[in-house]
Amino acid sequence: MRKDLRQAVIAGNWKMNKTRPEAKALIEELKPIAKDKTCGVVICVPFTNLETALSLTEGTNIKVGAENCHFEKSGAYTGEISADMLAEMGVEYVILGHSERRQYFAETDETVNKRTKAALAAGLKPIVCVGELLWERECNITEEVIARQIKLDFYDISTDDLKKCIIAYEPVWAIGTGKTATAEQAQEVCKFIRDTLAKLYDKATADAVTIQYGGSMNEKNCAELLSKEDVDGGLIGGASLVAEKFGVLLEEASK
Repeated sequence: MRKDLRQAVIAGNWKMNKTRPEAKALIEELKPIAKDKTCGVVICVPFTNLETALSLTEGTNIKVGAENCHFEKSGAYTGEISADMLAEMGVEYVILGHSERRQYFAETDETVNKRTKAALAAGLKPIVCVGELLWERECNITEEVIARQIKLDFYDISTDDLKKCIIAYEPVWAIGTGKTATAEQAQEVCKFIRDTLAKLYDKATADAVTIQYGGSMNEKNCAELLSKEDVDGGLIGGASLVAEKFGVLLEEASK
């Protein structure tokens, strides 16, 4: 982490977990743990938990995010939520392009780009996910895949808007599988992302962007991962559902 250049951010992605009473219990556990931490603290919760999370975190250092949004402001899109709806509630962050959205719900780099622009226009801070499949890594095309995603997902997004975004590198083969990229692998790809941004924008802009690692980071491996220069935090799945485990990550990212 280079805290002199950018903020370290630990964001929990709760995925499709926690009823409202369960969310309330977890957030109440998290509040004293997160207090006084110097890293950014974000919890991205299911839509049904947003009001609960916003109410309980008011006045704390915990920020609230959603797990997705649509790219249109309104219309005949049954089951979807717009960026404006989230912003009106007080939501600050939104996860976009998660591999599960790409895999199960047919999202593409084009729709991720449209969602990112809509989120930025509504004043949200997008956490944009990129990452390669196991087959793509085995074929030694990780850099080609990542470069393509970065170029398409951030197409026609200004320098000022890019600085409002977080990029989460999530090797698809390491999400929810128990497998984790080595700290060296995570650093290598996060640095490649930053170098790609420097070519598309400029070095100062690239240096200002927070790049998280999001492939099964947990309380046991976070210290080594976060010790790397270009790993600026994590997008956390399973470990974000247990207050004590999430707390370890917050502590490490605040050092």
